[in-house]
This record gives sequence, C-alpha cells and structure tokens, in this order.
Amino acid sequence: MGMLRRETSQSYQEFSDGAGEQIPDLCQEDILDEEPDESKDAFQETEDHAVVSYPLMGFDKACLKNVFSTILMLIYLMLTTGAAFLAYQTITDFMQKLNHPVMSVTYKEVDYFEPAGISLYLGKAQLLSCMHHHHDHIPPLVSPGQPEIGDCVTEEVTYTAPYSNHTTRKALVVQGPTDVRNRELIFLQLSQNLTEEDFSAISYMLFSKFSDLINSRNKASFMQDCERNYSMWTFSGGFRTWVKMSLVKTSGKEVKSVEFRQESGVVKYNDKRPETERTNELFFVVFQWRDPFIQEVQDIVTANPWNTIAILCGVFLALFKAADFAKQSVKWMIKIRKRHLKRRQRELTHIT
Repeated sequence: MGMLRRETSQSYQEFSDGAGEQIPDLCQEDILDEEPDESKDAFQETEDHAVVSYPLMGFDKACLKNVFSTILMLIYLMLTTGAAFLAYQTITDFMQKLNHPVMSVTYKEVDYFEPAGISLYLGKAQLLSCMHHHHDHIPPLVSPGQPEIGDCVTEEVTYTAPYSNHTTRKALVVQGPTDVRNRELIFLQLSQNLTEEDFSAISYMLFSKFSDLINSRNKASFMQDCERNYSMWTFSGGFRTWVKMSLVKTSGKEVKSVEFRQESGVVKYNDKRPETERTNELFFVVFQWRDPFIQEVQDIVTANPWNTIAILCGVFLALFKAADFAKQSVKWMIKIRKRHLKRRQRELTHIT
C-alpha cells in the first residue's frame, strides 16, 4: 500500500506538472518564495498530495497581480499620452496668444480736448467768417455771403502733395474747439463762385493737435505727413454740415496712432438773397466734439508665461513618474518570470 500510494502521488504530481505547462506565463508565480531545505524534503514527500491539492490558490494570486500590473501600465500609458498632448496644446496656445493679441477698449473722460487742427482746402472758395459758440447755439446770419470778423486762430501752409510731386496744395488750418463740457463749437461760412462748376464741395482734413503744426520747424513736411496718415472728407455747398468729432487712440507693440471718427448731419440752407447775388454758392460747416470720451484701443497679450511654465512642469513631472512606474513594473515582471523559471526547474529536478 505504501508503494501504491507513493506511485499514485508521483503520478498525480506528474499530471499536475504537465497541466501547469498549459498555464500562460502571465499568470504564473512561485508559490514558495524561499528555497526548500533538507528538513522540509521529508515532510513534502509525505504531504505532496496536500500541497498540490490547492494549485488554484497560487494561480489566482499570480494572475491577479499580473493582470492588475498590466492594466496599470495601460492606464499610465494613456495618462502619458494625455500629458504629452496637453504639453503640445499648451505650447501651441501660448504661441498663438503671443502672436495674436486681443484688443482692449477703454474710454477716458476729459473736460477739455487738445485743440485739433482743421485743414481746409478751399481751392477757389473764400472763407467769410469763423466764429466760436457755446451750448450748440448759433445766432442767425446777419449778412450771409459777406465777410465778417471772426475769432478763430488760423494758419496758412503751402506744400507739395505727398503722392504727386507736381501738385501744390494750399491749406488753411483752423484751430479746433476744446471745451467739450460747454459744447464749444466752431462755425465757418465760405463762398465759391459757381460759374464754372457743375458740382461743388470743399475738402477738409482733421489732425490731432493744432499746436504740433505751430511748433513744427518745417510746416510743409508736417502737412505732408498728416495727409499720409489721416483721411480726407468733404462738405457740400448750399447746406449746413454739422460735424461731431471723436478721438480714437490706438497703441500696439511698436506703433501708436491717433484717428478721428465723425458723425455728420446735413441741413439745407434757405437762401434768401437776391437772384443776382446767388452766383456765389454758400458753404456752412460746424465742428464740435461729440462727447467727452477718448476711446483708447490697446493690444494686450493674454499669454501668461508663468502659467504656461507651471503647466509644463506638472506635465513633465507626470511623465517622469509614469516612466519611473513603467521601469519598476518591467523589473517586477522580469523578477516574477525568473522566479517562475526557477520553480519549474526545481520541480523537474524533484520529479527526476
């Protein structure tokens, strides 16, 4: 009976060893972590059937550990991919914000404006009067079509047109209104002979400061620069054109500019002069500030380098931790594989 029991135990152990060869290496782990000594050999010879009766316990433990490690590695690979994409997206957004600043618009309220320069290109027209008024009140015309004494500050400048070397321009520059709270305005009256004209209009240009012209050493060159940088407008004869000005200051990375915006309204003039005096067409124009606000437009770079650096530091730290975890996982799996091969070799030696 003793021989039969040992042979049965040995045959079952061989069958169990053969069946173990079908188990994948992923779910294999050494059940006994230490080398068996001589004192345990005798005990194992008598209790082999008890040890091999529970092979699934070690199998489940090794399988769960390996599967869990594999899942963790996949999760860390996904997190690493996400971290790399986040780093790329952060750098891309930073460069895009750096190259495309946003426009910030603010309104600055003032009581007085710097007197603007109103440049009139009269041609054959004649300035009859130029007067300051307040509170939008313009008194009735006493003698329309006749010169009157005004109170405006003017300056005449003759210069060569910037886009044509053969054209000479003669500009009459008038100092603009300043007191925006009291609605200061300038009322100009002009006349022009219509004997040779089918359509009549007078051109004008606005620039930021009349004092810049007065203080300029070369007034002709100054007017040429103004014509390059500012727009030209016109007002027609037989009407009163009311021009309300607003100022826009734009500042970018390198360039600062000043721009005038205007709203104009036109009212027909009821000419009551005798028929013989209507050969000279009359022009009326009013210049006034629209409101006491200066619109300031500024380019603002929304890209924050410190925020970007902080995000990249977090991303690189996550990548470093993921790489370290992957390295430790690979080492652990290699160790498990070596222990499994060592256990198999020991079992084969024992069976032999």
